Amino acid sequence: MNIIAQTEVGRETYLGIGSTGYAVFYLLVAITLAVFAYGVYRRFSRYTDGDDDPFARLDELPSRIVSAAKIVLSNEKQFNRDLYGGLMHSFILWGFLTLLIATTIIAVEQYGTELLFGIAFWQGDFYLAYQFMVDAMGLLFVVGIGMAIYRRYWVRNNRLWGRHTSSEDDIFIWTLFGLGVGGFLLEGLRIYITGMPEHEVVSFVGYGLALLFGAVGLPTTEAALSANYAATENLAFNAETLHWLSWWSHSLLALFFIAWIPYAKPFHMLSSFANVVVRDEKAGARLPNVPADLDATNAESIDDFTWKELLDQDACTKCGRCSSVCPAKASDRPLDPRDVILDLKKYREELDAGGEEQPIIADGGTSVINTETMESCMACMACMDACPVEIEHLQSFTRLNRQATDQGDISSSMQDVFQNVMQNGNTFGDSPRNRGDWTDDLEFDVTDAREEKVDYLWYVGDFPSYDERNKQVARSLATILKEADVSFGILFDDEKYDGNDIRRVGEEFLYVELAGHHVETWDDCEFDTIVCTDPHSYNTFKNEYPEVDFEEFADDPIMPFEYEEFWNDDGEIDVYHWTQAVEELVAEGNLELTGTELDYTVTYHDPCHLGRYNDEYEAPRELIKATGCTLDEMPRNRANAFCCGGGGGGLWMDFEEEPKPSEERIREALEDTDAGPDIEKFVVACPMCMTMYEDGRKTGGYEDEIEIVDVAELIIEAIGKADEASVEVAAD
Repeated sequence: MNIIAQTEVGRETYLGIGSTGYAVFYLLVAITLAVFAYGVYRRFSRYTDGDDDPFARLDELPSRIVSAAKIVLSNEKQFNRDLYGGLMHSFILWGFLTLLIATTIIAVEQYGTELLFGIAFWQGDFYLAYQFMVDAMGLLFVVGIGMAIYRRYWVRNNRLWGRHTSSEDDIFIWTLFGLGVGGFLLEGLRIYITGMPEHEVVSFVGYGLALLFGAVGLPTTEAALSANYAATENLAFNAETLHWLSWWSHSLLALFFIAWIPYAKPFHMLSSFANVVVRDEKAGARLPNVPADLDATNAESIDDFTWKELLDQDACTKCGRCSSVCPAKASDRPLDPRDVILDLKKYREELDAGGEEQPIIADGGTSVINTETMESCMACMACMDACPVEIEHLQSFTRLNRQATDQGDISSSMQDVFQNVMQNGNTFGDSPRNRGDWTDDLEFDVTDAREEKVDYLWYVGDFPSYDERNKQVARSLATILKEADVSFGILFDDEKYDGNDIRRVGEEFLYVELAGHHVETWDDCEFDTIVCTDPHSYNTFKNEYPEVDFEEFADDPIMPFEYEEFWNDDGEIDVYHWTQAVEELVAEGNLELTGTELDYTVTYHDPCHLGRYNDEYEAPRELIKATGCTLDEMPRNRANAFCCGGGGGGLWMDFEEEPKPSEERIREALEDTDAGPDIEKFVVACPMCMTMYEDGRKTGGYEDEIEIVDVAELIIEAIGKADEASVEVAAD
């Protein structure tokens, strides 16, 4: 092989590859692309077997694509709580895309501009700039892969390992590493055997390798010819031979990887981007409605899942971010959100390969998902917030819960709750006539919103109406509204349970019945704004009631309402959590808080349904600060807050868990905040959180160390009305 030293600013694309090799290579390229195209077609055509998705996923597609590209290219979700992981993934993604673009440029010139128009841009200044960029980004690519290998195999990051970890994970990462390192090795050999042209110094990695080859005395055919022609005939190992072997090894590895993409983990490079494009911005905060048709199924078969839910399964990269933030998994409940998604995917793939059908969810070991696993979910949405590829776990989880409920596979405690709601309209099973009794101890009368026009229609909720500890919070809030001189009223015995959590447990029709009752009752009242004590009520009124097609259910004799419209679909009625409403009153001067009254050191727990669900973090904090308290933030706060354990029906279920989420959260307040044991009060803004943390304070042995208070109780103390709002009860 006689290679003449390169002098022009450019390079030969197929250096040392003869016409036969050229033909074989492009035959393999054609086969590879065909295998790739078939795999992609089969993957995406499988989604058409899934059910229709109830939400608009492809509207305004151009803007969706642009938004998704911004999210993906910026790697913003990868950086969330994980700087190392964000840098690692950024290096890999940006490097991979640069190398892909570089390869595309070669193909375009080889078979486009040069072949068709006789124009070559693979030379001169363009070539120099191109080579420098490719080397720089290629180096980042290799560094990123090295970081991934270090984290996976050396550090053995726990969230990267699980029962779905398999050889495909190893093949994926080592193939990428081989492509990156092999590309640089090939480049270094090319520079070395072409006489190390000066302009190739821009390929600084390849040039460095070429210098290394020279330093170790790697022989070349040209050098041997100059020194001794006869010796060349016996020179079996030289740079040209090594270059030929490297070229084919690199090419075959690249072709294998391209062909393999649709059939294994690399497919996430396509499915993840598609998943981000079709994401629902309100996912989790609103759930899909079920049809009024009683014959409709939820999860009897894998094809009951929507095409988006099937895409979710393929988009999962097994990164384990969802698992690492799941409070159920942290409490040793039998739930790992990653495993649920991947279990469903594995089952689908086994079915497609001719496997036997089995129940999707049931008690016992013969189903894909065990009922106890889904009962463990707190519906806190931490998994969805952490997921970098916008998997909507809660959509699939709710579908599984609905199927379990339809089958009767629910805990006896939840059956009791359903029965209480059906018979008495509340989760306590208490008489609806007693719902407004908490107002009897106030020094003023609370308006009946059914009889008088009010500015604020206050939905009090079950726990503030019936639970003795939360009644104190309700009286505090009533006193605050009275002190602010605003017009407010409640529905008394016409108020029922909001339905949020039983819906997430799977009881959809009872939820619709409750929603129909409320919107019909509200329709007969005059008010401007709905104010909720409970973030769970706030979420379902704001995001879910407007989605219900009441007309579809109005003719059903089981449904006790005749309302036949979409409620508040135009958003004309504002729905507030009480902290938002009161924060406005303070800002407008209706409620005087000078910020000098209290001097407690406190910490604050973000309720899931107020924070992650609805992105409201500041209103409660502003009110706490306005009372004069020193707010010391929890290490896990705002979107990263740790659930109290009460959501998704957890409030009514008994789990053998150690520690309880509530106990862990109080420990965090006392040990991990900057103030540590000097924290005097643990502040909440949710009746369910109040209940869970009062319980956790007792079971965790923290009764003498910290007090659980609501934001409203701090405000009442700050304005000097605590005596009017509080009533001593035996439970205290």
